[in-house]
Amino acid sequence: MSSGELPGRPSPEMLDLVTIGRSSVDLYGQQIGARLEDMASFSKAVGGCPSNIAIGTARLGLRSAIITRVGDEHLGRFIREQMRREGVDTTGVHTDPERLTALAILGVRDSASFPIIFYRADCADAALDETDIDPALLARTRSVVVTGTHFSKPHSAAAQRRAMRMVRAAGGRVVFDIDYRPNLWGLAGHGAGESRYIRSGTVTTHLAEILPECDLIVGTEEELHIAGGHEDTLDAIRAVRVAAPSATIVCKRGPMGCVVFPGAIPDSIEDGIKGPGFPVEVYNTLGAGDAFMSGFLRGWLRHEPLETCCAWANACGAFAVSRLLCSPEIPTFPELQHFLAHGSVHHALRHDAELNHIHWATTRRAQPTPIMALACDHRIQLEDVATAVGAPFSRIADFKLLAVRAAARVAEGRPGYGMFLDGRYGREALFAASHAGLWVARPIERTGSRPLDFENGGSLGAQLAEWPTDQVVKCLCFYHPDDDEALRLRQERELLRAQDACRRQGRDLLVEIIAGKHGLLGPDTLPRVMNRLYDIGIRPDWWKLEPQRDGATWQAIGEVIAGRDPLCRGIVLLGLDAPAEQLVEAFHASAATPWVKGFAIGRTIFIDPARQWLANEITDDAAVDMMASRYAALVQAWQSREQPRPV
Repeated sequence: MSSGELPGRPSPEMLDLVTIGRSSVDLYGQQIGARLEDMASFSKAVGGCPSNIAIGTARLGLRSAIITRVGDEHLGRFIREQMRREGVDTTGVHTDPERLTALAILGVRDSASFPIIFYRADCADAALDETDIDPALLARTRSVVVTGTHFSKPHSAAAQRRAMRMVRAAGGRVVFDIDYRPNLWGLAGHGAGESRYIRSGTVTTHLAEILPECDLIVGTEEELHIAGGHEDTLDAIRAVRVAAPSATIVCKRGPMGCVVFPGAIPDSIEDGIKGPGFPVEVYNTLGAGDAFMSGFLRGWLRHEPLETCCAWANACGAFAVSRLLCSPEIPTFPELQHFLAHGSVHHALRHDAELNHIHWATTRRAQPTPIMALACDHRIQLEDVATAVGAPFSRIADFKLLAVRAAARVAEGRPGYGMFLDGRYGREALFAASHAGLWVARPIERTGSRPLDFENGGSLGAQLAEWPTDQVVKCLCFYHPDDDEALRLRQERELLRAQDACRRQGRDLLVEIIAGKHGLLGPDTLPRVMNRLYDIGIRPDWWKLEPQRDGATWQAIGEVIAGRDPLCRGIVLLGLDAPAEQLVEAFHASAATPWVKGFAIGRTIFIDPARQWLANEITDDAAVDMMASRYAALVQAWQSREQPRPV
């Protein structure tokens, strides 16, 4: 996560909030308008109201933690790892060796129907009890968020009550998200997960014991009905006020925004405190309440005016209903602030390219830099070598495995080392690189194509669906700003297709531009190329560019990125089979801009060992030794260059 530091951010030892309760894996059907019975593919995300709020508030700049249980299996580890990636403190995430992680399967049937199935029979998070409440964790928080679902069972209710007592005794605040799911209270069958309200005196009695201990109570009109025991909203709010005389009460009203009551309840619900609403297309309402709560807490826990809390909450809810998933769709603070400052011309926010770019760039996985990569995604070049020495092409795959061994030897498990590997000859090498913990970029272009074309034909998006999410998509384009218009437009169309496929599949995109092969490579060539591609909406996560010996040229390139996309990850410098001495010169010249974050060098490292190995002149170990030595020398040269001022 890269949402940035916020003014007044507390010390690392202190937390703004701890949430308690549900933590599940959500599987969202990707066929919009289909029945769950007919779903063919699903997207996976962390789910559950407390988990969504922990992630949402972390994205908005608060320090959050969660107390929950997950299973001792792959999905439990996914939840724990994703929470950490999002910046959530996972000290309170306990592994239950006896139970599986909770699961929810969800879909979008139409604009008003969102079927959901909860798989919660004896699941890990439902077994939460008082032993999971860590006093040391709660001593570090300014507030605790409890949810209605976990008051439905005696053991989990006792856990939440214990946490509430601890936080209140320490002078902290208690936030209650009513989060009413009738079937999780045993009031409806497994197929009624979508149901949001069934009247129940038993539930109302349970919740009535909680209300007096709360400082903030948040619910939809239906949730306030169950909490207050009345089906007239204003009467229900009045009943909640009697039970909780000093609590701030928030009534969520869907597309009408929200109304807040910090004190006496007025004669009309419209007389409460409000913030601006944001009418958007409703794509999926699931998770909207958790996004709303995240936005409200971002303001309320930082003592913003209630009108501001409402505005932030309503805006976060608008983002959520306009997108498909739950926690992955909650905005980051930069995204929220951009929306509040500039709005959107799109009724469906998921179609807003600027917001989508900010969202992607501020939620993608963190990437250690520099990136020092051994590039071995070459196909034609290795085929030419194999042909020249009479070796079968099948041996190229074995050579790429040796290249992985060389890279892993130099990396020694440290971050920042990587490889470029292809799928044609590098399938096993890709597996090996993943096991070695190497950063990996993988090409999609048909080798040598100009105009740009993609390898394997067919749908690029369908191909990327089979790739691991941590593989960076690399697209090489032989592009010169003085190309004739027809060629330039065709190449730009393909680059836009590549970017669209990457964004839809959640993949980093690295655009490699080689301009010097088909025209003059002057000091303004690459800045012109980059400005043109930015003009048409291409905003890669990474650029891979030809080496420049002139620091002024690198500075001009860096200024383009700083002015057009400061969220770009940066530039890796390519080799083009240059002698090592020239590459070292380029390394030093690139220090003129902090945007150059590493290198991806290939033939300079591997071409001689490949020729000798394919000709059976050297052993496997000798080939690995040669590549590791050359790679290590370039790493040392990179690390010894003058260090630019960080971006």
